Amino acid sequence: MSEERPLSLAKDPDPEPEPGGHPGAGPGPETADRPDTPDTPGMAVSSSAARYEPDAAAGRGRPAGRFWSVRRAPAALVALVLLLCAAVLLYDIASVRAERPVGAWRRRLAEELSTRTLDDPWVITGAVLAVLAGAWLITLALTPGLRGLLPMRRESPLLRAGIERRAAGVVLHDRALQVPGVRTVRVRVGRRRIRVWAQAHFRDLHEVRADLDAVLETGIAGLGLAGAPALTVQVRRPKG
Repeated sequence: MSEERPLSLAKDPDPEPEPGGHPGAGPGPETADRPDTPDTPGMAVSSSAARYEPDAAAGRGRPAGRFWSVRRAPAALVALVLLLCAAVLLYDIASVRAERPVGAWRRRLAEELSTRTLDDPWVITGAVLAVLAGAWLITLALTPGLRGLLPMRRESPLLRAGIERRAAGVVLHDRALQVPGVRTVRVRVGRRRIRVWAQAHFRDLHEVRADLDAVLETGIAGLGLAGAPALTVQVRRPKG
């Protein structure tokens, strides 16, 4: 087990980015009270929200890029299509060498290729499908995939570890429910930002949010992620 190091987060107090600016730019109060909008049913008129950006010094260690998918299904599909086409073509060539007539499909294909022009709808459709298939294969070759897996810090060059985004959300969800006053919690773990929505049925909302900030900061540090994610916390009080 690697030694846990606390995650240093720089506060960005505004829950919404300024127009034309970057979230976290410009001064502001530590917390923000704002009334609920009419499209948020079941909520009271008070809320407390804060946004934090990761410190540049957080998450230092060996470089740990994203995990690359092996792409078994696309590779198997392409290999199967090429194998079938090659098998049918080789069978027909062997049949001609054995002094048998050429397959009807080969004669029809040669006739269609020699008579159809480039502006023919079937030719255009085939070209579009070929381009889409090529773009799909190139995208699979150049992108790592495995978006649901977050890389963890590398303490050894021989070992790489990762944690699923859903599992990380469950860990943070359980930690957030331990905060006094928290009734329900919803956690969404992204590749670069973690968003938390909570409802508090007692205690001051600012106090609940401050405790959530501390608990989630410790929880994120305990995950041992290679890159320090940003954090957004919003606490509201339900009606009644």
